[in-house]
Amino acid sequence: MGKVVSALSMSLDGFVADEHDGVAELFGWYQNGDVEITSADPRWTFHVTEASAVFLRAALAGAGALICGRRLFDLTNGWNGRHPAGCSIFVVSHSLPTGWPRDDVPVTFYPDAMAALDAAQAEAGDKTVAVSTPTITRQYLDAGLLDELTVSLVPVLLGEGTRFFGSLTVAPIRLTGPEVIEGRGVTHLTYRVLR
Repeated sequence: MGKVVSALSMSLDGFVADEHDGVAELFGWYQNGDVEITSADPRWTFHVTEASAVFLRAALAGAGALICGRRLFDLTNGWNGRHPAGCSIFVVSHSLPTGWPRDDVPVTFYPDAMAALDAAQAEAGDKTVAVSTPTITRQYLDAGLLDELTVSLVPVLLGEGTRFFGSLTVAPIRLTGPEVIEGRGVTHLTYRVLR
């Protein structure tokens, strides 16, 4: 079975989105270099530094499934059914958005995070299950189910917004590392969760 990894870009003061759900300040590193990285969806091409390219190539190639919440799914319009990593998307939601599910895209909906994880792991096999929302990340941390945390730390202070870590019910959670990749305008930090 592959790893369960939460990987998000985060401000220095701990936010993964601003108070209006904006991520422009956090995602600038995806277009601040001259190394072109194409994704599984032709609508998404990244231009990063060589250091960030090493990180991004591994993340995209290793993804076997993606878990997100309904809020992110709605904000991204479900990536129109095709995430840049090209993997199946598992959405944790108590209700279905209008027009979903669709037979022609690999997006499924689950009423709870644990059911979504079981299905995502079955789909991913030996590849990574990527978790891309803070609330679900915290649930998996609390349950002892997360293997790694990757923080793409961006040198900006947002002041307020959506926190990556907060309201953990099981703490402290100890980590190893980090493995560090220094890009331009971002430092990619990967920590293994100790159990």
